[in-house]
Amino acid sequence: MAALPLIVTRPAPDNQRWVHALRNLGHRAEGLPLMDIGPSRSPQAATALKAALARMDEVSGGYRAFMFVSVNAVRYFFSHPLVMAAGIHAPSMATRCWSPGPGTSQALREAGVPPTHIDAPCAQAAQFESETLWAVVAPQVQAGDHVLIVRGADGSDTTAPAQGTGRAWLAQQLQNQGAHAIFAPVYERHAPRPTPAVCAQLQRWQQQPAWWLFSSSECLGHLADLAPHLSWQAHTALATHPRIAQQAQALGFGQVRTVRPTLDDVHRFIQSQS
Repeated sequence: MAALPLIVTRPAPDNQRWVHALRNLGHRAEGLPLMDIGPSRSPQAATALKAALARMDEVSGGYRAFMFVSVNAVRYFFSHPLVMAAGIHAPSMATRCWSPGPGTSQALREAGVPPTHIDAPCAQAAQFESETLWAVVAPQVQAGDHVLIVRGADGSDTTAPAQGTGRAWLAQQLQNQGAHAIFAPVYERHAPRPTPAVCAQLQRWQQQPAWWLFSSSECLGHLADLAPHLSWQAHTALATHPRIAQQAQALGFGQVRTVRPTLDDVHRFIQSQS
């Protein structure tokens, strides 16, 4: 069993799944979702999605591919009332589906998308992100193509991703090849509520060293907002991307390590440090 607690910060319901799996592997995993996710309720998001879906019915329209940025993009797209009303069903998808990593690919398969319609980085890729995905899908793209990027928003940003994100980078690559990115926000990300129970839990965990698993820079930002006066110098952050690692360092984690974003890789890394 790992000597230190392992705090999993992924949003629900993935948080519970990861905690359960890590406990089965012998780790002292604890769940602390540092992001709340739910269906997009913004009128602007609904308008953007309606416009994106309308293109599928145009004679000269359609999409070269649908790019799903995450597991939640898959879940909330195929369950969205507008998508269902448009008659879009995963098992009958004829359009290519782009996935940045194995979790999203698995969600697409579970939704019913034929595996032969999914493009993703290889399982051995160093990172699962837009950059490695682009290396796989760039040969498909032709000038004039449109790609629908299914994504989340923070409740205020509903039509385009923040600069510096993988989605913005991918949109730029498409533009460089004469293609166009259309964004469809189908879910929203929010900071968890600073309830007394959450604040007390953070205070308890801060008092002893622990591993912290971060798969999102936003979760680090939410931790900083929830506990601005707590020090994480005695703690180790496991970041699933170099950009997340940089933010963990800025927040003051005593040690920061980068790991691939799979259960097996996290398990093996912690075992190697025990």
